[in-house]
Amino acid sequence: MGKHFAATIMTVTGLIALAGAGAAARGGQDDKPLTPEQVKALKSPIPYSKKSITKGRGLYVRYSCTGCHGADGKATVDVVADATDLTAPKLYRFGTSGAEIFRSIRDGQGASMPNYRSQIPTEDEMWHLVNFIYSLWPEAQRPALVEDKP
Repeated sequence: MGKHFAATIMTVTGLIALAGAGAAARGGQDDKPLTPEQVKALKSPIPYSKKSITKGRGLYVRYSCTGCHGADGKATVDVVADATDLTAPKLYRFGTSGAEIFRSIRDGQGASMPNYRSQIPTEDEMWHLVNFIYSLWPEAQRPALVEDKP
């Protein structure tokens, strides 16, 4: 229990530090959650490509998504009891469209999923995370992969 508790404290401390640094860098912009109308209008400017998936994987680690969702996205870590298994879109409670996943990252979902709008400095980075999350899905449910431009 001691090692698990210490790891949990380290993860929470890291998230708090990221929150403060991100808020300072962004100057408190975009503090309001997206409205349902704004979510419906969202379109990813980042194609679902190998390059984007690779960037998203790095961001997934950098922003400590592994702390709750695990390195494999299956949410089998014992930190948050109801973290979403990112590999099973049928279990998503707040939608599976790119815009809905983006909103969940940006604005959070209740007490178990904090918002990351002040920690993640650009919307492009959030879209790369969306693409990485898609890559965790069963292959038949993933968007069509777009070839990277040289």
